[in-house]
Amino acid sequence: MQNIAVVTGASSGIGAATARRLAREGFHIVAAARRVDRLAALVEEIGAASATAVECDVTSDESVARMAATVTGLGAPVTVLVNNAGGARGVDPVAEGSVEDWQWMFDVNVLGVLRVTKALLPALEASGAGTIVTVGSTAAFTPYEGGGGYVAAKHGTTALVGTLRLELAGKPVRVIEIDPGMVQTDEFTLNRLDGDQARTDAVYAGVKEPLVAEDIADCIAWTATRPQHVNVDRLVVRPIAQAAQHKVHREL
Repeated sequence: MQNIAVVTGASSGIGAATARRLAREGFHIVAAARRVDRLAALVEEIGAASATAVECDVTSDESVARMAATVTGLGAPVTVLVNNAGGARGVDPVAEGSVEDWQWMFDVNVLGVLRVTKALLPALEASGAGTIVTVGSTAAFTPYEGGGGYVAAKHGTTALVGTLRLELAGKPVRVIEIDPGMVQTDEFTLNRLDGDQARTDAVYAGVKEPLVAEDIADCIAWTATRPQHVNVDRLVVRPIAQAAQHKVHREL
């Protein structure tokens, strides 16, 4: 079996695109997510010889432990982990923020990365050439109105990643962070806006070419396939129409 790449949140969007791309790079993909029906379709597309579907909820210690046991049981070196599972809920101002939504965002975006990284780090280190790629966001370093909970969570993600890189210095595991700006996927903004398609469409209205999931998958694959002595600490990627968090050119 080829070296294993584990991708969380692989049932849609950036995760599914990353699974497809890393499979083309020669990895055996462990596609991990909650929605097993979608994972089954993804594995069929990639090919059963090159991919394995594993149900995993990154907010559950038990679920992550089962996923890690399945991964190590495959008997091949685990050389790549892509911490992609994440998400946002709501655009409320801080004064009206939903504690429930904020807790969910912290659990998925920060503690989810912690759970999965802890579970697979021994295997990544044992491979002698491990790589951890975590998908963050430009929200990790630029606050914006209505984004308090997501901004706080992604700041937590980047703090975790930076600390991990320091703690793993001298060990054979690279730690990489990908921070996308505007990426138009089928679900991220729609879920954030509670299924409101009109408001979702308005986010990208007039933006000639927002990034798509395949663009981020390309960045992930590029960083993960550099020579092992090359560590891309942080890669910030935006569409050309987005000069900064608050500066977006729209052709209306």
